[in-house]
Amino acid sequence: MSRVVVVGGGISGLAAAHALASGPNPPRITVLEGSPRLGGKLAGAEIEGVPVDLGAESVLARRPEATDLIKAVGLADQVVHPATTSAGLWVGDRIRAIPPTVMGVPVDPAAAADVLGEAAAEQVAREAELAPPALTEDVAIGRFVAERMGSAVTDKLIDPLLGGVYAGKAEEISLAAAVPDLYAKLRTAPSLLAATAELRELSQKRVGQPVFAGLVGGVNTLIAALEKDLLARGVVIQRQLAVRRITRTADGFELEAGPVPAPTYLTADAVIIATPAAPASRMLAELVPTASTELAAIEYASMAIVTLAVRKADWPEAATGSGFLVPSVEQRTIKAATYSHAKWQWSSDAGGDLAVLRTSVGRLGEEYVLQRSDDELVRLATSDLNRAIGLQGPVIGSLVTRWGGGLPQYAVGHLDRVDRVEAAVADVPGLAVAGAAYRGVGIAACVASGVRAATRVRGFTDSLERMAP
Repeated sequence: MSRVVVVGGGISGLAAAHALASGPNPPRITVLEGSPRLGGKLAGAEIEGVPVDLGAESVLARRPEATDLIKAVGLADQVVHPATTSAGLWVGDRIRAIPPTVMGVPVDPAAAADVLGEAAAEQVAREAELAPPALTEDVAIGRFVAERMGSAVTDKLIDPLLGGVYAGKAEEISLAAAVPDLYAKLRTAPSLLAATAELRELSQKRVGQPVFAGLVGGVNTLIAALEKDLLARGVVIQRQLAVRRITRTADGFELEAGPVPAPTYLTADAVIIATPAAPASRMLAELVPTASTELAAIEYASMAIVTLAVRKADWPEAATGSGFLVPSVEQRTIKAATYSHAKWQWSSDAGGDLAVLRTSVGRLGEEYVLQRSDDELVRLATSDLNRAIGLQGPVIGSLVTRWGGGLPQYAVGHLDRVDRVEAAVADVPGLAVAGAAYRGVGIAACVASGVRAATRVRGFTDSLERMAP
């Protein structure tokens, strides 16, 4: 029986292990996680007895990978959809409706006037008069859109809608990696407006299909269900065992893990590295130096989630919908707020008389924000909420979660970089990589990444077993 080691116990690594373990004639699988817990950025806790997600809180329902995995580990009856997805933008003195966009790029100039201003909306309308984009190579979406539609679009729409996903800067995010459908359209579309209108029309055909899904108790509950499923299938899971070095041997791979004074050595026929880019780079330094160098160049942004519990009786009547986003140019502390009790019925039910909400703080280059104390972050977040929605009641409970180096940045040329990494790794039989650093930061994309890595490794281990005497 072949031996496969999965390095990294986040959602990508666990999904890879599950894909291997649930297939026919599964290999012997070991998952190594350097921290005390599994799940990576999928984490949960309780605030005043109410369950909360401390990282991602939903999955894309229109992609099958995450929802299929949820069903496979027995959580189909726990799947829920948001009670409301109507979010706003805090621009100027009030929360404004988000106009129709494709990840922040306007579809209707007139509808964007309230957010952008009349003059900026008129500039958007004139974009159709420019020469066709005819894109032939990747560009930074923020800069590209600013050149064609004006800087207000990048500052007030793309920055909060897309920059918020990566906790990054819209002026530096790859169009090809972040909005691939739009990038493809812009190769032939007569204008940026025409491309967004066509994509919006396609999305309207799916009206009625939920965009997002969650789980009762939080999407982080997927991790415990996955662990239980993997253990039942005979997968070995070892926590607090960080891998430092991987070398090729005559029979496969040797992994060096644990503390330097007393290292642990493991052997494997195949290895899946499902960690962030920096540790993956270190592990691949000797094995695949080309991939190591490419991965070392991927930047990561740090941010924090400030979770608050307040009395429902103190909730402002004017605060409707699921929350709001904040453009960086507004110079607020918080970048977004989600009214968990309004977005998820299970959160409202669990909270009783309490309402739970989350705010996010910090983006690329703002690591100093995370150096503030928990009390100061809570104070700054509540101050912003007071200005934004008039929240004045006392905070009953608070929880600050810091994600240092939490989100990979997809800079211009990112997909080409990933192609080079994967090509170099493919030259080493039995080796694969997976994770948010490659082809998507969402849960569904990470699950897909893990499954792809498992498929590649499974092809290799199957060939080994066919050659065995």
